[in-house]
Amino acid sequence: MDSLLTELHTVRDWLRWGVSRFNEAQLCFGHGTENAYDEAAYLILHALHLPPDRLEPFLDARLAHAERLAVLNVLQQRISRRVPAAYLTHEAWLGDFRFYVDERVIVPRSYFAEMLAEGFAPWVDDAEAIADALDLCTGSGCLAILMAHAFPNARIDAADISPPALEVARRNVADYGLEEQVRLVESDVFSDLAGRRYDVIISNPPYVTAAAMAALPPEYRHEPALALGAGTDGLDIVRRILAEAARHLKPGGLLAVEVGHNRDLVDAAFPQLPLTWLDTPSSEGKVFLVHGDDLPAGGRKRKTA
Repeated sequence: MDSLLTELHTVRDWLRWGVSRFNEAQLCFGHGTENAYDEAAYLILHALHLPPDRLEPFLDARLAHAERLAVLNVLQQRISRRVPAAYLTHEAWLGDFRFYVDERVIVPRSYFAEMLAEGFAPWVDDAEAIADALDLCTGSGCLAILMAHAFPNARIDAADISPPALEVARRNVADYGLEEQVRLVESDVFSDLAGRRYDVIISNPPYVTAAAMAALPPEYRHEPALALGAGTDGLDIVRRILAEAARHLKPGGLLAVEVGHNRDLVDAAFPQLPLTWLDTPSSEGKVFLVHGDDLPAGGRKRKTA
């Protein structure tokens, strides 16, 4: 390793070396970046305390010895430990929003971020009219924080079964100064939300099937299994949400649930429900929406044209 410190001088040198080594090690991506180049660039810029979106101006900058050590250390950790980059840097991004993360929570990644950036239009006509909203299975609290920005007049509940995850969420809520708007609740799905009713409920719950859990690459095994696996078909938590959500939605309320690649499994399991599958700029059919009146025990069916 001493030879690397004397042979690699510039950011460009270290970027080339990092990409080569990441590809050689056959690392798995998907926790904020999708390829070796983007991940190596992100880790190098972070190690050098440079803006994460400004690589080009620094490519030919020569690094001091201490900087080379810092870059080598973080790249080597990524290779040898197969740790997601977000756990090495203790940060993850959804759009322009930065969140603290560690191995108590899964690395934030959700198509809801794109929807909330648009105020959940067209499904929500007036974002300022939303008074109560719930982020179920909140993890790091990232979606609750995005909801607080999307629905500025809403009281937001952020619920999770994991006390360690809620500790991370508390830190993120405090970082954004949202303690008065976002309430953290330890709850097994709806168990500790009795009497609470919402205009909008969103959830990015555990939905990984048993077969997929068994085949997870090392990077994903650093994440809490509780936040990933959900039974044989990945729908154990989704079933509970759909069975109980109607009692927690106001008249006209909406439920939206992210299920990744499980659309076919969801459609097969709930053929009676009029689910609307939503698209975002980067996804198709990964999130379903259902009106509260169409859920079990949801009361009178909505009139259709």
